[in-house]
Amino acid sequence: MHAFAFSVLAGALVLFSHTPVFSQDNTLNWVGCGISKKSYMNKLAAAYKKQQGTDINVQGGGATRGIRDVANQSADLGGSCRYHLPGNELEQQTAFEPVAWDALAIIVHKDNPVDNVSLEQVRQIYTGEIRNWKQLGGHNTPIHLFARKGNISGVGYSIRSQIFYDVSKAFAATQLFKSSGPLEQAVETDTNAIAITGVSSARLRDVKILSLDNKQPDYASIKSGNYKLYRPLYITYNPESEKIKEIKAFIKFAHSRQGRDIMIENDVVPYLDALRLVMIQSRQSLSSQRNSEQNITYQ
Repeated sequence: MHAFAFSVLAGALVLFSHTPVFSQDNTLNWVGCGISKKSYMNKLAAAYKKQQGTDINVQGGGATRGIRDVANQSADLGGSCRYHLPGNELEQQTAFEPVAWDALAIIVHKDNPVDNVSLEQVRQIYTGEIRNWKQLGGHNTPIHLFARKGNISGVGYSIRSQIFYDVSKAFAATQLFKSSGPLEQAVETDTNAIAITGVSSARLRDVKILSLDNKQPDYASIKSGNYKLYRPLYITYNPESEKIKEIKAFIKFAHSRQGRDIMIENDVVPYLDALRLVMIQSRQSLSSQRNSEQNITYQ
């Protein structure tokens, strides 16, 4: 098993057996990727407060903030949809606990007649080889490709590593966005737009989610691995935090049957319910790392 896959699996099992111990300060501050926030964190935080009385202040800010703010202890917990990048010393201080599986959803305007694309067509859209919807069976209109700024956003990093195996890959984007929220909103209003975002976030928008190679990113297809573009969602934390017992108690709750049921009710695949995906993803991660580890671009 790939070393990273083994370490996160071992971490999950250790934390799952941890016994909760609480301090006098019943508040934890969470920051991080909006997709993690929408897909599981808001629901888990509310349920955890009801059970344990611990307030979790949930904020956004993106995956990079969910890593770096936790590393410097300006936040207790974070959310990330990517692992830390090689060579960044600050990020190495952050621990990553996988708690859920998310899919990358390909979204278009709800009135777009296209329903399905292949993975190869997605590659060609992002490289600029396909520029008109007519090439995909749609109207004779130009494709407006919307993408995230920089290479290390959670979604941007995942697209580059999983589709291109090159985390420095440049996209032929029509417009770039600082975060997923404005990107998704732009797709809602542009009939020629296409973008990729987290499926949990996409479900909350008035957009069409395209099938990828005739597979929809639903609970069953993600859990089985039949939908090709999936990735873990992590809870990040600093092992040196003064609140480490409370932090691990919350992570234990996320892995518990109650926590996993909350995720399933919201169409999220709990990490422990689909451990077979670890081996598939570890092979993908190793291929990506071999192809691009020396070419990371920080923006």
